[in-house]
Amino acid sequence: MFATRPAAVNAARSALRLRPSSAAAFANNGVADAATSQQNRQISSSPEFDALVKKSFPGAISNKDLVNKVVGVLEGKGFSHENTLLATSLCADELARVLEDEFVSVYGNNFNLGGLSGFPFAGNTGFGAMAAHIPDDGFCLLVHGPHVGICKNGQIGKVERQGIALVDNCCGSAIAASNYLKGITHGGAQITAKLQQFSDFQQGAVQELILPFGKRLSDAEDRMHELPYALYDSQEILVKDIVETGSKGIKKGLALLGGIQINTAPDSDDYFHPLRFDYYDENGVKVESLLSSIQ
Repeated sequence: MFATRPAAVNAARSALRLRPSSAAAFANNGVADAATSQQNRQISSSPEFDALVKKSFPGAISNKDLVNKVVGVLEGKGFSHENTLLATSLCADELARVLEDEFVSVYGNNFNLGGLSGFPFAGNTGFGAMAAHIPDDGFCLLVHGPHVGICKNGQIGKVERQGIALVDNCCGSAIAASNYLKGITHGGAQITAKLQQFSDFQQGAVQELILPFGKRLSDAEDRMHELPYALYDSQEILVKDIVETGSKGIKKGLALLGGIQINTAPDSDDYFHPLRFDYYDENGVKVESLLSSIQ
C-alpha cells in the first residue's frame, strides 16, 4: 500500500522486529545506535495473546501496525525523515522507549517533552524550544500518552520485565498516584505539600493532577484499566494548552498522536490504543482528524 515508504521503515518492520532504532539505515544522518539487550531480540507472535490484549483494550493495535499506518498517512501530507522533527511526551519508564524507538527508526532523534506517567512536564517552554528545532518549511510529529502493562495471564497494571523475576507494576508512577488518591477518597490519608518538594516534584504533580478523577476511578469496574484513560484525559488538558500557546511556532504542520501505550512481556509486541490523531496547519489550527485512517 505504501510503496514509496523509505527503506528504513521496511527494515524496522522486519519479522524479528529489530529494536530500538534502525541505526544502519540512519547512520549517515547521525542517529545514535541505542544498542541494548532488547536489540535483535526475537518477538514471538501469539494470536491468543493478541486477542487477549484487544479484548482488554478495544481499539488497540500493535506498535508495528501503528507505525506503518501513521508513517503512511503522514507521507501523504509531506512528512519525511528529512523534514520532520519527532517529539514525544511519554513516561520516563524504559518500557515507554519501545514505541519511541519505533518512530525514531523512521524520523530520527526525538525531542523529549515528557516525564513521569507521560505528563508533558517540559511545558510551554519545552514546546517552544522544540518548535524552534523543526526544520525550515518542515513538520513535527508529537506522540503523547500514558502507559499501562498487561501480563500474559491478562492482569492489567502489571508487566514482565527483561531479566527481572518479579512481575512489576506498570505504570509505577500512575499506580502510586492512584493509591495516594484512593487513600484520600477512602479516608486514612492526608493531602501533603509534596508538590513543593523538588526531590520528587513530578510525582507530586501527578498526584495532584489525578485528584479530579477520584470518583471516576472509585466507580470503575477495573481501576487499573481505567487509570491510564483518566491520566490521558488529564494530560489532554495540558497538551491542548501547550499546543495552543505555542501554535505560532508550528512551521508547515503538526501531527498530534495521542493514546495509551500498552506494554507486554519482553518476547511480545507492544500495543497502542490511539485516541486522537489530529493535523494542525501552519497557523496552529486543527484542520483534520486522521484517527479513522489508523484504526
